[in-house]
Amino acid sequence: VKVIASKTARNKANKSALRTAIKKAFYAIDTNADNKQEAVRLATKKIDQAVAKGILHKNTAARSKSNLAKRLNASA
Repeated sequence: VKVIASKTARNKANKSALRTAIKKAFYAIDTNADNKQEAVRLATKKIDQAVAKGILHKNTAARSKSNLAKRLNASA
């Protein structure tokens, strides 16, 4: 039970960090910030890490990355 609790906490923290990175990337794109390319790159990296750790399904990750890229290209 202790193992489950610690793994759940770790997954929750990773998922929260992932969501934060994605939100920051979308905010940077929407506000046309100077660092929007960097924010999208970091969010993409976090998404890939989440897939590697089994937190996200690969198709969900692909969809998220696609949405980020689509919005970034539309803002350019």
